[in-house]
Amino acid sequence: MRTEILAGALSALAFCTPNLAIAASETPTSSLQTARSTQYEVGALHVEQLGTSGAPLIFIPGLASGSWTWTREAQRLAHNHTVYLLTLPGFDGRPAVAEATLQSLLGDLRRLIEERRIDKPVIVGHSLGGVMALSFAIAHGSLLQGVISVDGLPVLPGTEAATGDRSALARAARAQIESQTPEQFAAYEQAYMRQVGLLDPAAAEEFAARAARSDIRTVARIAAEIIELDLRPKLSAIRVPVVEIAPFNAPDLARAGIDEAGKVAYYRQLLQGVEQLEVLAVSPARHFAMFDQPEKFAAAMDAALDSLRTAGKKR
Repeated sequence: MRTEILAGALSALAFCTPNLAIAASETPTSSLQTARSTQYEVGALHVEQLGTSGAPLIFIPGLASGSWTWTREAQRLAHNHTVYLLTLPGFDGRPAVAEATLQSLLGDLRRLIEERRIDKPVIVGHSLGGVMALSFAIAHGSLLQGVISVDGLPVLPGTEAATGDRSALARAARAQIESQTPEQFAAYEQAYMRQVGLLDPAAAEEFAARAARSDIRTVARIAAEIIELDLRPKLSAIRVPVVEIAPFNAPDLARAGIDEAGKVAYYRQLLQGVEQLEVLAVSPARHFAMFDQPEKFAAAMDAALDSLRTAGKKR
């Protein structure tokens, strides 16, 4: 169960793929220490706001991750954008909120947009954050300019053909995670980051230590929600453009005979139903592509934002 569901499922949950062309000493801090920011809480969400002018961007990290996932891109894009970085409760050392669910967190996201009067933001989500961005676009697309999802998909990759009760799979995964001691959870994060998360071993060790600060019960609960979730029947409700950024590292998929074009096609298939969809590959990179290939990733982000702006002018 652990190796097949959590190495394929939980991997996908911090949510699908990294390679790291950044030294361990250069890994990001958990907050924006090199730029002025305002921090506040909205419901269960911790928000770091950078700037007050420019087209708004809301960044959401993945499972067990913090705002450090997006620090580099936030700093780079804050010159022309107002940036909001979210950290979910129970992740990255934040206090857990027992009653927090994906649905309640999406409600807090809407509250953030409405209370702060954020006009047509682009939601940029990594992994779990990408799933949340897609979910929000299904329910509240009129509030958005568009979505950029990095390795976050409408159904957990590898489970899309599952038949029967997905909740049984989710319950088993939750029980498996919750049974771990802190030492076992930290060991799992180390294995995941080395095998799926990042290419650079030193960076993988650092990122795993960050992820291991998360509350195990919260990770288990949210992971189970994602395993049970299948947004594909609702994707046609998304009326805003979506750009999916797909990390690709050839050695990881060589045994399966999947090349870069094949992975892009697979992601397109999973996202079938989104009316305005673009899939961009970044390689060689694993799950945390923004660290594996910072320059290529920045170029992909710029291309995605340009695409969303162009699409917005046509609507």
